[in-house]
Amino acid sequence: MSFQRITIIGSIPGSNSEATAPRTSWSASFSSRWISTRRGARRRDRQRVGTILIVGLASVIAVPVGIGVALYLVEYGKKSFFANTVRYFVDVMTGVPSIVLGLFIYIVLVLTGVAGNFAGWPGSIAIALLMLPVVTRSAEVMLNLVPNSLREAALALGAPRWRVVFKIVLPTAAPSLLTGSLLAVARGAGETAPLLFTAFAVNSTTTDLGQQMNSLPIQIFNDVRQPQANIVERAWGSALTLVAMVLILTQVARLIQRRSTYS
Repeated sequence: MSFQRITIIGSIPGSNSEATAPRTSWSASFSSRWISTRRGARRRDRQRVGTILIVGLASVIAVPVGIGVALYLVEYGKKSFFANTVRYFVDVMTGVPSIVLGLFIYIVLVLTGVAGNFAGWPGSIAIALLMLPVVTRSAEVMLNLVPNSLREAALALGAPRWRVVFKIVLPTAAPSLLTGSLLAVARGAGETAPLLFTAFAVNSTTTDLGQQMNSLPIQIFNDVRQPQANIVERAWGSALTLVAMVLILTQVARLIQRRSTYS
């Protein structure tokens, strides 16, 4: 009799044995989702650090070189044969696909062993080659907008050409040069193909550009091909982060351009 009573009580719907099951499954689901969210946040931190370091080094390479080439074309080369040749190759580089530049750096630096193996700084060089024509062409246009009367007045006072460039031309065109540079950075930050052949990817946070580094474009490329739905959702989160970074850079460039126009 007691055995039957225990069986009946245990089978009553809504008893404690069945009420605790949904609570346990809900808490386990919440814990697993929280852990997955934290792992995704740490992964995006690694991606952001790698993207900032790679694009930062590429900007350090491309922006000074691009502005220097533009200064030569505007102030010294002008319409000479060599200057026209440089303009032609800059235009050609503007239309070269990013995967071609990535393969070029892969063959020159990775396969030959110069970089040792996949690393962050070859990826920065590949991104810099993509940014270089954008910086050069935009800087050339902005430097041509500086009035010649300013140059002629400084030269008439006896200032040498290099002083006119550094004291008159560059300060006058500085806001526009910064705008063009930020737009080039925004373009380089979203490139995936060059990094596939140079920086590759790694599942750890590193600030050493001599080692493999993770980045937002590479992580999006890897995650979106996975069959798991949560990993694909993580790729969408990384894509949103990348779009937000590019949007911020673009808005900063527009703000600087607007302030320089009104001033």
